[in-house]
Amino acid sequence: MARVTERIRLGPAALNPFTLHPYEIAGQIATLDSVSHGRAFLGLAKGAWLDRLGIEEERPVAGLREAVAIVRALLAGDEAGVEGERFTLAPGTMLTYPRVRSDIPLLIGTWGRETARWAGTVAQEVKVGGSANPDLVPIVREWIGNPEVKVVLGSVSVVDDDGDWARERARVAVAAYLDVVAHLDPTLGLEPGEPPPLECFCIAGTPEEVAARVVELWDAGADRVELGTPQGRSPLAGVELVCDRVLPLLRD
Repeated sequence: MARVTERIRLGPAALNPFTLHPYEIAGQIATLDSVSHGRAFLGLAKGAWLDRLGIEEERPVAGLREAVAIVRALLAGDEAGVEGERFTLAPGTMLTYPRVRSDIPLLIGTWGRETARWAGTVAQEVKVGGSANPDLVPIVREWIGNPEVKVVLGSVSVVDDDGDWARERARVAVAAYLDVVAHLDPTLGLEPGEPPPLECFCIAGTPEEVAARVVELWDAGADRVELGTPQGRSPLAGVELVCDRVLPLLRD
């Protein structure tokens, strides 16, 4: 992607420092920044289902804070080291990867008030992954407490000329995430066993319908909207429809 593009930003949204050590994250993002000539950004998030891997989920904000400190120290060439509760970087440790920039734009993914508040002090963007709910945007912006930090929403997305097919495909794709995120949305007030509204957790339909949903999220105050997988009948078909049919509707 870096070789065949010139302007777009490239980055993971997001990596999980509890399953990939911050040293490796720093090296991988430095490499992406190098091959893209300074167009990389880095997304970090706690992730989900860590208990299935036997990974402790306590103190996630402390872990993210230490991960950011380690990544930034390595990118900046700071050899002082980091001594934390979850992660350690011994003094004198350096990257063996090429570095183009000493600091790379940061995105923090979260559904939590505390993490969003901290992210507002260190990140350029805060992403709520798995949401397409415009009512959530002003709440997240309040959590962040910093008007300079951008709000990003990203969710399962499916675009197809057959809007009903797209919505059904999205319903299947989003099912695995609903148990994790549906009860985290403070705007819904779901009762136990109450099915969450599909449209709050995915973007699906015809190109015109998908474009309208993006505009709705922009109007609610989202700075960026990520159209996540599976995108269409195949990822390539979905991306082509987004580029050829959805983006032209958004350019005005």
